[in-house]
Amino acid sequence: MKVPPHRWDDTVAFYERTLNLPVSRREPASVAFEFGPNVLWVDRVEHLSQAEVWLEVIDDDVAAAAARLESQGVVRCDAVEALPTGFEGFWIVNPADVVHLVTRTED
Repeated sequence: MKVPPHRWDDTVAFYERTLNLPVSRREPASVAFEFGPNVLWVDRVEHLSQAEVWLEVIDDDVAAAAARLESQGVVRCDAVEALPTGFEGFWIVNPADVVHLVTRTED
């Protein structure tokens, strides 16, 4: 979840104190919560005016996933957010413009 600065503290408090979700990782502008079998990341993003939900799709073979998605007409949008050098993954959006990170399973 990408959250604007004016909503970030209250949003983090909601998941941490109101819902009592365990924190699995905390960084200056990002907090990860255990959310059942999933991880809910709440990221503070300076240029946003309202929250956005971004999703992650995990695949064992990122290159094969890229080819499969391309064959279905899904367009990559890697300019959405820079990924770290050497990171195995890429960005796409669904038809409703929800951003998805496609990445590989962690070992």
